[in-house]
Amino acid sequence: MAKINLLPWRDEFRQEKKKEFTTVFLGVCVFSALVAYLWINTVENSIESQNNRNTMLEQEIAALEEQVKEIQELKRRKAELIDRMRVIQDLQGTRPVIVRYFDELVRSVPDGVFITLLSRKGNVISIEGVSESNNRVSTLMRNLNSSDWFSAPNLNSVTLAPEFGEQSMQFKLTVNTAVPGGETEAESVAGGN
Repeated sequence: MAKINLLPWRDEFRQEKKKEFTTVFLGVCVFSALVAYLWINTVENSIESQNNRNTMLEQEIAALEEQVKEIQELKRRKAELIDRMRVIQDLQGTRPVIVRYFDELVRSVPDGVFITLLSRKGNVISIEGVSESNNRVSTLMRNLNSSDWFSAPNLNSVTLAPEFGEQSMQFKLTVNTAVPGGETEAESVAGGN
């Protein structure tokens, strides 16, 4: 039988397969590196893009918060202005009513009664004064009770005041304000404007 040496051919085949494997392996490594690079680059771009969006959103949120503060400040100023306007309207609207109270009070005070102090809290007027006699205080209370602008006079105290005369009396009384026709004071002001 003839001796055929297949070793060199096998070595060549093996070397060729090794080169082929190395080429494929290097190709796969390069391809994998390229894919990894593209993937990392894409992820980094996405992260950077999201960070840019987040920064933009934070800036917009900060701008909106400033606008909200400005709006709240404007609302506070508006409320203050409305309150001021309401006070001015109330003062202007009640001006004729207050004059009417004083006019009616002057008409109700009989001769011999001198008012020394007059104060008002809400709808209650406190009156302090000096009278020549108890009858004059009673007349004052009757006049106030019969007035359309006052109601429910209440005598708090009566004391002798000899420094003003023998029968002189110091008195303190309260009376509620009213508006003719049973309206409240605010209703009469609104109706008058």
